[in-house]
Amino acid sequence: MSMTASHHDLDLDALELLSSGGHCVAGSAVRSCEAISGAVVISTCNRFEVYLDLTGQHLAGGGRITDLAAEHAAREVAQLVAQASGVTLDETVGAFTVRTGHDVVTHLFDVASGLDSMVLGEREIAGQVRRALAVAHDAGTTSGPLERLFQSASRASKDVAAQTHLGADGRSVVSVALDLAEPSVPPWRVARAVIVGTGAYAGASVAALRARGCADVRVWSASGRAPEFAAARGVEAATDLVSALADADVVISCSGTSRRGPGPGDTGASVSYLVHAAAVVQARTRAAAVAGDDADARGLVVLDLALHRDVDPAIADEADVLLLDLAAVRAHAPSEASARVRSAHRIVGAAVEDFAAREAVRGADGVIVRLRERIDADLEAEIRRSAATFSSDADRAAHERSLRRFAATLLHRAIVRVRMSVRDGVPPEQITVERVLEDLAR
Repeated sequence: MSMTASHHDLDLDALELLSSGGHCVAGSAVRSCEAISGAVVISTCNRFEVYLDLTGQHLAGGGRITDLAAEHAAREVAQLVAQASGVTLDETVGAFTVRTGHDVVTHLFDVASGLDSMVLGEREIAGQVRRALAVAHDAGTTSGPLERLFQSASRASKDVAAQTHLGADGRSVVSVALDLAEPSVPPWRVARAVIVGTGAYAGASVAALRARGCADVRVWSASGRAPEFAAARGVEAATDLVSALADADVVISCSGTSRRGPGPGDTGASVSYLVHAAAVVQARTRAAAVAGDDADARGLVVLDLALHRDVDPAIADEADVLLLDLAAVRAHAPSEASARVRSAHRIVGAAVEDFAAREAVRGADGVIVRLRERIDADLEAEIRRSAATFSSDADRAAHERSLRRFAATLLHRAIVRVRMSVRDGVPPEQITVERVLEDLAR
């Protein structure tokens, strides 16, 4: 089973808050909920996901997870997330999409291959999926089914990368946005950047700017967390947004804390932006006054990477201001209609089906064990019964070797029959030893 909160439904701040205690959720879930035998948590800029192995169940094939079992496990995990993050239980429950069985496999394979990312083909997520499994493995919260699921997802991701070259340049939302901004800003070594926000995207933005050679990076936050964030990353905290904007060449806003009011469904709702048009106008006026009448107007590129806009769209009407948002970023990333993306979906689909088939066969291991025990018991009984009918040890030994060869052949044919039945869609619980042996005897 999986529980997913992602960029599809929540803004970045909500995701960050929800995942703030994510590091302890897997261990707490395994310890506190008897129904959960394994847990792996993926926590990134764009998603917070919990993958669970429910006791006595398999993620594909084998047993079936009932709606009641899934609901109980989801409620238990939501309670743990709510306690760790400070979000109310009702809000936490509402934030997650719950999947079970085959849907979990398909979703994780899509995630690992970059097919569920804001920028299709993003390669960074593949490493995050691998690290999530490694962390859970080190913490002792994984299980056999989860290990196989995550390892198979990583293999599918590698196949997508090797066969389609989708995301071969490692592009992410931030890197695509900076690529779009680059023609309109000074060389990165002399460019001045301002980051609005202190979440995971802000950290990724600092890293991406440094990788391009930008050393003048300041951070401003409406929450007051900028000094702590800046100190941890060796950048400067800005105390006044207008002053920071007046001196900037590029602004990256990635908070997502703009608020819509007065309430859901109210057609008169208004939006309060973090970066509003008045602040930009004031900053531009201040910059022009400092530069003097003879100075060339300095352009400003504003990248609004928040899921729900941080930046007032009206600033795009200002002279020498270029506003790029997530829609612009997505427009320059591979689309669902591209040949590479279609090929990636085919590769992932085949990998999902292969994983499901292998797990279904694994679900029949109990039947195979019982077949082995039954054939071994009948073999030993026949060896004992026939021993007295031979006058020499040599004849008795030859007969025993013949019986053992026959038993080995019979067991092999029985195992093949079981696996074929499962692959043909017969539930493992409907396959009995008697039924298999009767089929072979026909």
